[in-house]
Amino acid sequence: MPFLGNTLGAAFVFPLRDGMSERFQKVLLGFAAGVMIAASVWSLIIPSLEAAEGTGVPAWLPAAAGFLAGMLLLLVIDHFTPHLHVGATESEGVDASLKKSTMTIISLAIHNLPEGMAVGVVLAGFIDGDSSLTLSAVAAISIGIAIQNVPEGAIVSMPLLSHGVSKPKAFALGTLCGAVEPLGVLLMLAVTSLMTPLLPYVLAFAAGAMMYVVAEELIPETQQGRHTNLGTIGLGAGFVLMMILDVALG
Repeated sequence: MPFLGNTLGAAFVFPLRDGMSERFQKVLLGFAAGVMIAASVWSLIIPSLEAAEGTGVPAWLPAAAGFLAGMLLLLVIDHFTPHLHVGATESEGVDASLKKSTMTIISLAIHNLPEGMAVGVVLAGFIDGDSSLTLSAVAAISIGIAIQNVPEGAIVSMPLLSHGVSKPKAFALGTLCGAVEPLGVLLMLAVTSLMTPLLPYVLAFAAGAMMYVVAEELIPETQQGRHTNLGTIGLGAGFVLMMILDVALG
């Protein structure tokens, strides 16, 4: 479902000739950040605390350890992988002689991995029979991330046109980046199936990875230049929508 959302967003390269306005882009980036923050709290951290009860360790320990480990992993990936954030002029990570379009795609792939991990670990908890992770909870986080993936797919795919990439190729590259999310799902399913007691840690791990993306990429991009308040409004809207989805369905 998140992969389909990303694909739909990438398809915006065909009808939109002149790209997105700065205002609309800030709203969408803020919206994506709000969804990811709410998903981290309601879909991942709270279930992590609940799953840790009765395990013999303080409930906060797996959540804290997993969260910090998730942030650390994304920090390492971000530090060593050459990539270019949307709207940025200078690349990050190790020096590499790559095209700007290629580094933009890598940035999206880094962003999408934690989202796939989040869906995967909630699905793994449901399959394992954890009472706090129902099929409705899986649907809630899948729908929420799919919704915010639509604008994300468009925001990342459309700038490729300015780098000289054709519309079909920009769509194909944007869609290909979305394939990272199913890989994240499979990774979490594999890890949790091998070591079921790690579920509380892995839930918080996915939350930490998503929060790193929010703090490192999404929120800073909404606060650059003008109309920064629109990004804040978008964040609030995304947070509330994901909270409603998780509470209503979860």
